[in-house]
This record gives sequence, structure tokens and C-alpha cells, in this order.
Amino acid sequence: MKLTIRRIGNSLGVIIPKSVLSAWSLGEGDCLELDDRGIRPASVAGLSHAALDELKRSIALAVVRRFTPAEIRAQILANLHRWREQGSWVSAYDDWLRLAQEADDGALFAAMLGRDEEAARLRQSMPFVGLLTREEVRRLYDEAAA
Repeated sequence: MKLTIRRIGNSLGVIIPKSVLSAWSLGEGDCLELDDRGIRPASVAGLSHAALDELKRSIALAVVRRFTPAEIRAQILANLHRWREQGSWVSAYDDWLRLAQEADDGALFAAMLGRDEEAARLRQSMPFVGLLTREEVRRLYDEAAA
């Protein structure tokens, strides 16, 4: 995703799409880390790839425990529709769209909770954000960073 540097008041900055902030469970006043590798949430800085995937798996598990498959699918479809309209589409969303449109709960849960490479790849682009409160997600981030 390309970000354009823009004038903001007397400074220069970038605007981060709401879909990205939502996926990171961030909002106004939260902090980001910036280094030569990119921009990311400050609370997960330094986590290994495996630890970051385990964090995303714990978020998915919290969603599965609290919501029905129908509610999860509805959120996935709503987010994917909005992100497609905004031009924030990545290839993993095609797979999530297929999972959300099918009635196979096992396949949906395998993508959300599986420990295989395909599930880990899909969790890098979780479209079920917005079901948990910001506070719940922040608590999971804090636990992962501890």
C-alpha cells in the first residue's frame, strides 16, 4: 500500500486508512513505531513473526468464543465490502470472501484458529475486526508484548 506525504498544518505527514487502523485496533492518540522496515503499532514492536501470529490467533479465538459463525461472517462481509470500495484490497481478502460466503463453519474456524501456514497467512489480513472492543484487543496486544 502506498501512502502519500501531505502537508498537515505546518508539517508533513501521511494519512493511514481507517481499515489499517481498525485492523491494528488503533485510533487517535495511539502511538506507532517508525523505522527502516516500516510503520507498525508500537505495542507489538519487537515481536517475532511467530509471536505476532499467536497474538492474531488469540484475537481470533476471542472472536470465536463470543460470536456466532453468522455474526462473524456478517462482519467479514461488511468489512470486505467497505475495504473494496476504499481500494484497500489484498489477495488474502479473496480467500476470506470465499470463506464468508460458504456455509462451512469448520473451514472458517480453521482459517481463524489453525496453526498451519495457510491459516497464518490469512490471519495477516483479518477481516473480522470490529467485533471485539478496542479495549479487549488492546488487552490482548498488551499481554503479547509483556
